[in-house]
Amino acid sequence: MDSFNMQFLYCIIIIALGYLLKRRNIIKEKDGEGLARIIFNLTLPSLIIVTFNGLKIDNSLFMLIFVGFIYGILIGFIGLFFLKKKSRKNKGMVGMMIPGFNIGLFAYPLVEVIFGKEGITYFGMFDVGNAFIVFGLSYLIGSFYSKEEVKLDYKTVISKLSKSIPLMTYISVVILNLIGITLPTAIIDVASIISEANMPMSLLLLGIYLNFSFNKSYLKLMLQFLGIRYGIGLLVGSLCFLFLPYDDMFKYTLLIGFLLPTSVSVLPYSVEFQYDQKFVGTLSNITIVISFILLWGIANVMM
Repeated sequence: MDSFNMQFLYCIIIIALGYLLKRRNIIKEKDGEGLARIIFNLTLPSLIIVTFNGLKIDNSLFMLIFVGFIYGILIGFIGLFFLKKKSRKNKGMVGMMIPGFNIGLFAYPLVEVIFGKEGITYFGMFDVGNAFIVFGLSYLIGSFYSKEEVKLDYKTVISKLSKSIPLMTYISVVILNLIGITLPTAIIDVASIISEANMPMSLLLLGIYLNFSFNKSYLKLMLQFLGIRYGIGLLVGSLCFLFLPYDDMFKYTLLIGFLLPTSVSVLPYSVEFQYDQKFVGTLSNITIVISFILLWGIANVMM
């Protein structure tokens, strides 16, 4: 138990280091964009390749893709229902943040500490369904409410999905796994070396993006968002944990997955759709802190 808590402490120290480097102007927040691109397009895909290569995937794991996708749609529409009296801009800005989870940057480093490679496998399958929500539903909500008259362009959404390297990597390695094809040893060895950087780089990036300043007039809207996201997430996650007929790792994946922070993709969306970027960034950071505390608590109960 002490060793486990020390691992969490090390994660906090790395996040704090990233924040300190930003505060001292050694690294600027805009530098995080380049680091995020490296993580999303290189270290995270490498981790996916190493994790899924040659792995025997149980049929129950495919249910995680389905659950991740359906839950994203469910909570997305519930969120829009509770936000129906808000202005069009606020409905779009908050509505796009409700579905979708930050799995690649937030969950993977911590899940690896708690569950090891097995945890990465389960959360990887959950993230496949989540990716369609992040790059599909969230984008559609943000786009639709950004202006009074918006024509949804399905080609743009499909294009974004096809250009998502993590999503395409997930799909590719799962298909290769199912048909029994293993990648060459050289590719796996290189990917293994690169994947080792995913955890520290992801934690540093979380620290670089930490920011807690916001307009006080948004406080009620923030509390409503947090109530919807974590209230429903905790309720559905607990019910799944208690009643689903699957193994414990499957249940923990859903319980923890539904309590993860909002996706970092909402940050570039807020720029594209001209929403309040400081509000989106601050609320994203608050979800990181809340999710970190909840995940630490759940992990301690497990241990």
